[in-house]
Amino acid sequence: MHPETRLIIAGRPPHVPDQPMNVPVHLTSTYVAGGDLEYARYGNPSWTAFEEALGGLEGGRAVAFASGMAAITAVLDLVPVGGIVVAPRHSYTGTVAQLDQLAVNGRLAVVYVDISDTAAVTATLDGAALVWIESPTNPALELAEIPALVAAAHERGALVAVDNTFATPLLQRPLESGADLVVHSATKYISGHSDVLMGAVVAASDELVEKITAYRSLFGAIPGPFETYLALRGLRTLPVRLERAQATAAELAARLHDHPALEEVRYPCFGAIISIVLRGGKEPADRLVQGTALWVHATSLGGVESTFERRRRWQLEQPTIPDGLVRLSVGLEHVDDLHRDLVQALDALDA
Repeated sequence: MHPETRLIIAGRPPHVPDQPMNVPVHLTSTYVAGGDLEYARYGNPSWTAFEEALGGLEGGRAVAFASGMAAITAVLDLVPVGGIVVAPRHSYTGTVAQLDQLAVNGRLAVVYVDISDTAAVTATLDGAALVWIESPTNPALELAEIPALVAAAHERGALVAVDNTFATPLLQRPLESGADLVVHSATKYISGHSDVLMGAVVAASDELVEKITAYRSLFGAIPGPFETYLALRGLRTLPVRLERAQATAAELAARLHDHPALEEVRYPCFGAIISIVLRGGKEPADRLVQGTALWVHATSLGGVESTFERRRRWQLEQPTIPDGLVRLSVGLEHVDDLHRDLVQALDALDA
């Protein structure tokens, strides 16, 4: 069955008379004893519907979390005390910050790598407990050879987790390449409307699902039922949203390629994220993000509206990211309008 169809039918009530088309929002903290749920920290039918849809799309079993960071934390908890994590040097800042904090506390050791250099990554894997992959990386947009890295990691007994937030399961399914776990910030493309804070882990094995679920139950990193309802509603339209945003991103990247204000245009030829590097660094990049009418200066991504930001404005961003790099999250506006708005702001930098 095609992913577009699966997303429409998954997580629905049975097709019998008088059943609702959607699973209702279950606003409860308490269940009558004697069943499988018992207490709302252990389960909610709203979660189940979302998990069925996302898990089926990724090819595993999903566990919903309160945020992307909560999902990341649950996966890192699988690493034994003192274990080694190999991770991209250019990763989501929250991931890097958490790894650094855990390393400072002696909980684990971390080795940062250029995830696009397969041979160099493979050379660091001896003794690793977990290989963390982002592809494309945030915000450098580097690509990893996921099948090759998974094979090398498994040869050495390491688990592999892939943050699939940028690509989504419509563009790549790491579990099909042998990865053990996939992580999503469902805040981004999954929900898609800039109104939900949520995360998810999808695991390939029942054993890992049980461990991730136990972590969620014990530490209480649970999503609200209404947020989960909204995330599932957003997930159902992901194919049409991503198709439109990706087509616009590709066209924008091509149109911007030779603009004299830009030192570099980074686009991995899929997805809806572009990173541009401004000539002159910080000052023109800061002027750019304040000089548009349609593009919104904001830190998140994956919504129907187009947003952008200079990533080095955050202290936690890696120093190897150029000062003048601006990450663009392309939304659903018309490509001509987005291009016109961006170009007038770029042209004004010379004024």
